[in-house]
Amino acid sequence: MDPYQQNQHIQGLIAGMGIFFMFFMLVFFAFMIYCFWRIFTKAGMAGPLSLLVLIPGVGSIVVLCILAFARWNVVPIVPQYGALPPNYPPPYPPAPPSPPAPPAQL
Repeated sequence: MDPYQQNQHIQGLIAGMGIFFMFFMLVFFAFMIYCFWRIFTKAGMAGPLSLLVLIPGVGSIVVLCILAFARWNVVPIVPQYGALPPNYPPPYPPAPPSPPAPPAQL
């Protein structure tokens, strides 16, 4: 194989790896945006704040600082099956009353 053909094969390999890398990065950023969107909406904030991740260099740091220091307006979740309501009496019987004190001796 002459050097010209070998050079073309290497260029084709680099181009293929570049396309794969770009696709991988696109999927990675889409997944990060989806995850942060869900976190922001569950925290009671606007979901489009997750698009700050797209800012190169500082985007992820800004998003993490917003999540770390902002007030989360979380709605309480519905109790799971088997969980007791908040004002329900305990499932065990109350403790018996203590015995009366003995009469005082003179």
